[in-house]
Amino acid sequence: MITIAKKLLLSLICSFLLLTPIMASAQLGSAQTNLDKALKGTGLNEGTRADLSSTIGVIIKTILSLVGTIFLILMVYAGILWMTAQGNNEKVEKAQGIIKMAIIGLIVVMSAYAITAFVTLRLTK
Repeated sequence: MITIAKKLLLSLICSFLLLTPIMASAQLGSAQTNLDKALKGTGLNEGTRADLSSTIGVIIKTILSLVGTIFLILMVYAGILWMTAQGNNEKVEKAQGIIKMAIIGLIVVMSAYAITAFVTLRLTK
């Protein structure tokens, strides 16, 4: 059974964890103000505010980085699987299948990115 002291301690810990983001965001506001003051005289603050297009660009770069990381992990996994197959044709075929699918997936993602970049470039001109 959970005693009253344990329930109280658990509720305090949970409330602290739930309120931590609120405390952090309050501190972030004053930090942003101080950073803006520090940058004011340097001439570096032009264009630092994120607009929609730059935010979408950051998201796309993050997703492409994640895709590249997944591709690398799949290739390493398939390579290890192939090297440790010890003549087992099923493992070799599985490794070859993983490599083929990883390459096809990477080509599809990069093609989609290239088509999107091309269309966006043509529409913005």
